[in-house]
This record gives sequence, structure tokens and C-alpha cells, in this order.
Amino acid sequence: MIAKTSRRGFLGGSLALAASPVAVGTASAAEGVEDLRLGVATYSLRKFSRPQAIEILKKLNVKYISVKEFHLRYAETPEQTAAGAKEFRDAGFQIMSGGNIDLKKPAELRKMFEYARAAGMPMMVCAPSHETLDEVEKLVKEFNIKAAIHNHGPEDKHFPTPESVLTAVKNRDPRMGLCMDIGHSVRAGADILEWAQKAGPRLLDLHVKDLKNTKDAKSQVAVGDGVLPIVGLFKLLKKMKYQGCVMLEYEIFPDDPYPGMERSLSYMRGVLAGLHG
Repeated sequence: MIAKTSRRGFLGGSLALAASPVAVGTASAAEGVEDLRLGVATYSLRKFSRPQAIEILKKLNVKYISVKEFHLRYAETPEQTAAGAKEFRDAGFQIMSGGNIDLKKPAELRKMFEYARAAGMPMMVCAPSHETLDEVEKLVKEFNIKAAIHNHGPEDKHFPTPESVLTAVKNRDPRMGLCMDIGHSVRAGADILEWAQKAGPRLLDLHVKDLKNTKDAKSQVAVGDGVLPIVGLFKLLKKMKYQGCVMLEYEIFPDDPYPGMERSLSYMRGVLAGLHG
């Protein structure tokens, strides 16, 4: 296996260098290079308040976000949720989704859809059970909010793999699909390139991270420093004309995530710059 320093050395040198004006420029400049829509899942900033998270996201120069409950609390009123979401939008961010949102308790399903509607979320990244899928589908139709089911690896007894999600939504409303977490997918033995392609239009969202060891969740590193096929994945997504977002979910160093998040986004922007060229 090629040493990881070599891989980032090649891509992080030539490609990330090509993207460096993007990384320090404006969000609109970044969009000029990014055929894929790079964003951040705010779970990455779970130790920070909403105002603090907004400032970090500005420094990261992203536009697209998936908002976690830490930054828009379920317990708030619809008016408070809408006001909190407006803070993100007023700061220049586009809320593409929220989550991961648990949809396993039948009594709370409608409340969660009402929460997403109040926040103006067009999609929920969610964790239903097989037993709640019928009701989730009814609410998807009623609220016109997409449900991207997040696969959560071998520990998830409901939806561990991309295949398990795609099987469950196969004959359901097209607004129901997969949020493929690439780290959890490889830990469950899935080939992320194969399943991205098989998902096709059912691939509604992506959570991106990198691992040093495909069997060890604790081996997470900045994107580009691990062994996951990020370049191949981005090539495939461009070929597929993927319409969703590529959301960085940086789960390590929660008290000081900025350096690793910036490194991850710079690497991904560099990959895209190289593919664009």
C-alpha cells in the first residue's frame, strides 16, 4: 500500500495547491471550482454554540450545511427553530438538511417533520426503524421533505450498510433514499464506489470522513490522510452527475476540530480542482 504521505503529497501538493485560492477566497469563488457541492455536517462542531459554529463555518469557507440538533434544538418552539435557522441563512449558509434525526419512535415522527419544516430543511438525514418506515413515507409525502436514511455501520441493527437502506426504500417514494456514510460503510464491508453507483438517484446525501483502518472507527483522520478512495469516489460522483451534497462529518478532536476540518476541505477542494482541470 502506498504510504499516506505519498498520496496526500501528490494530491495535496498539486491539486490542493491548485485549490488554495479557493480555500482562502469567498464561498462563491469556491463554487466556481466545485462541481460537487462540498459542505459540513455541523455535528463536527457539536461542542460549540450556534454563534460559534457559524463563525467557524465562515472560516472554513463553506456554503452548504447539514444542521445537527446541537445548533437547532428539538425542544424549541417552531418560531425559535425558524429564528435559529435564519441565523445560519443570514450568515450566508444554505441549509441542505438536518440530522442525523432519530425516527424510531412512532409518537415523535410528526414532531420531527414539523421541526424540519420550521427550520426550512428540504431533507432529513435520518435513522428510522423498519417498523416506522411506512409512517415516515406518509410524512415524506405530506411534508414534501426528503428522508435520507443514514447507514451507521456494523453496530447499527437497523441499517448498517448502503445495501440495507436501498433494499428498504426500493419500492417507496423517490424522496426516500440513502445518506451514505462512507466511513461506516467500509467498516461494514461495503465497497463505497459500487454502492454509490448502485444507489443512483436514491443517493440523496453523503457523509464523508477518512480512516486509517477500514475496520476501526477510532482510526479516523483528516480526509486525505486515510485509505478511503476519495479521488475515485469524486470521479464517480461527477460521472453520475450526483445532485446531492458531499458533507464533511469530522468526528474527532471535538474540542478543536478546525485544523482537521480545514485540512479535509482543502484536500477535497484540491481533488476537485484536479478533476476539473
